[in-house]
This record gives sequence, C-alpha cells and structure tokens, in this order.
Amino acid sequence: MSAAETNSDETIQWAAITGVIATVSVFAIAQGLSYPLLSFILQRQGISPAMIGLSAAMTPIGFILSSPMIPALARRFGPGRTALTCAALSALVLALVGWTQNVYLWFPLRFLIGVVTNPLYVLSEIWVIALAPPSRRGRVMGVYSTVISAGFAAGPLCLLAVGTEGWPPFLVGIFAFVFCGGCLALVLGRLPKVDEAGQQVSVMGFMPKAWLLLAAVVVAAGFEQAVLALLPVYGTHYSIAEASMSALLSTMIAGNIAMQVPLGLLAERLTARLVRFLCVSLTVLGCVLLPLLIETPLIWPCVFIWGAVSYGIYTMSIIELGERFTGSALVAGNAAFSLMWGVGGILVPPLTGGVMDFTGASGLPATLGAICAALAVATVLRRRVM
Repeated sequence: MSAAETNSDETIQWAAITGVIATVSVFAIAQGLSYPLLSFILQRQGISPAMIGLSAAMTPIGFILSSPMIPALARRFGPGRTALTCAALSALVLALVGWTQNVYLWFPLRFLIGVVTNPLYVLSEIWVIALAPPSRRGRVMGVYSTVISAGFAAGPLCLLAVGTEGWPPFLVGIFAFVFCGGCLALVLGRLPKVDEAGQQVSVMGFMPKAWLLLAAVVVAAGFEQAVLALLPVYGTHYSIAEASMSALLSTMIAGNIAMQVPLGLLAERLTARLVRFLCVSLTVLGCVLLPLLIETPLIWPCVFIWGAVSYGIYTMSIIELGERFTGSALVAGNAAFSLMWGVGGILVPPLTGGVMDFTGASGLPATLGAICAALAVATVLRRRVM
C-alpha cells in the first residue's frame, strides 16, 4: 500500500472516530438532561423521595435486562441499523414521557428508555474501540471518556437555559437523540464490521473470560454512584454547608473530565492493566485521606484526583477490553460492561448507605475503600497466578 493510500485510510478512520464520539456526546447530553428533569417534575407533583428514587432506578434496570440481547440484535439486524433504530426509539419514548406526565406511567417508560438507549451506547463504544489505532488507543479512549463525562455534566446545564417546565426541556432531549442518529448516519459507511458470522459469544459466555475486568466495572460504577448520592450526607456529619459539598462534587467531576486523556496517554507508555491498578490504589488512598482532609483546604485537590482515578478504573478497563478482544467477543464484552455498570450502580450505593446507618459517616470511606482494596488484591493475585 502506498503512503498516499495509508494516509487516506487514516483520515477516514479518524473521521469515523470523530463522528462516533460526536454521536455519543449528544447521547450523553440527552441522558444527563433527563435524570434531573424528571426528578424536578416529580418533586413539583409532590411525589415522595422514595418513589422518585424507584422511578429513576427503572432506567438502569432497563440497561441490565437489555444488555444480554445486544449481541443477538447486532447479529440479526446489523450494528448500524440497530443503533439508528434505537436513536429513533429513544426520541419517541422521551416524547411519550413528556406527553404522559404521570409517575406510574413513567415506570415502564423509564424502563424502556434504558432498554432502547443501551444498545446505542454499547455499539457506539464498540466502534470507538475498534477504530482506535492500537498505538493510540489510550488517548482515543481517554478522549471518549472525557466527552461522555462532559456530556452528562452538560445535560443539567441545558436546564438552566430552557427551564424544567412544559415541552422545551423535552424537545431539547428529543432533538438530541434525533441529532445523535443523524451524526451516526453520516459515518455509518465508514464504520468497521464488529461482529463475526461464524463466532457467536453471548454476554454470559463472555463473563468467565474477563471476570476481573467486569469486577472493575462494578467497582467503578458503584463508587461513582455512591459518592454522588452519599458524599453530601457525609458532609453533614462535619456540619459542612450544602453549597460547599456541591462544589466538592463538581470538583470531583472536573477531575474525572480533565484527567482521562492524561491517564490514557500513561496507559500507552505503561499498560492499561498497570494504570488501572494504580488508579484502584489511589482510590483506596483517597478513601483513607477523606476523613483526615475533609475539613482542610487539601480536600479540594484530593477529590479532584479522586474523581480522576476512580473513573480511570473504567477507562483503563475499556482500553484493556479493546486490547484483548475483537469481533463477537468485543460486542459481548461491551454489553457485559453495560450490565455490570448497572449492577454496580444498583448494589453499591444501598450497601454503602446501609453501612453508614450502622457506623455513621465513616461507613462511606470504609465501605468504598474496602471494595476497591478487594479489587486491588484480586488484581495482584491474578497476576501471580498467571
């Protein structure tokens, strides 16, 4: 192949990567907007916090139950057609949510949002992994993680512009899903084939192949959801104002957004597995330092780094998934990642909250630190066995 042909292929490849990442960024904005929007509406209707929480849980349950179906859908209809259909269905279901405005009807509708958005997210992530050149996979997946985090953070900001009443916020979300499908359609012809007709790997069949990676996803998801939900509660033990705790959470999210590309570059120089172990170890250290620094100015850089390395666990796991698997195994593996993300988000926050009920505020860093330490120990033991 000539140098000109090689450069042309690389240009097409980077154009496709850019298109898929743009697709995912719009998807993240729509998802990030919908969670607080629906909570605000239910709160205005006088719905109890417990009922609001149950309503919100319907979407991750949809993620979990739809994940095993994604490889079969991709094989049956093709990844591109499946993703485009899911983008259209996501817009339709969100329109139904806006039209009904009923807490009980929202239970099945929010479940459906999880079901129809999950394949779009999973397949887009698979395309980014497959398109990323092996020598630059770290930085590409770092950019991908940054864009996802920034998109979710930007969603609530959209509500500041359009408000939370009437159709305007729903129209923003609906347009975002439609635009997401449009972005994907533009690059569909440049996307690689990510499934193999002769090899069929199911989500359950994939799990024994990479149980440590899947455990890392559970830890990363559970940690993120537990901290977002319970760090404000932890702050009340030290009589820290709500505004200050909100600022701490924002600082943590900023660390997540800012540091994924540097971590990806570090993974290119070392290995994703080693950087993931470092991220897990630093996350444990953050749990140890939290009660020592919470009332000092050092808590600000601490939570910034904490946010970076805790989400870095997931970023490094995605990079390693792309290094180890291709084709049907990659599709099944990414769907398994989505399933485990839902499991972690549902199990770890209640567990952590329960421990806090018995032990007080110290239950937050103790529980999360213990979970992360268990992952670090499992990583070391698996390495020694190998």
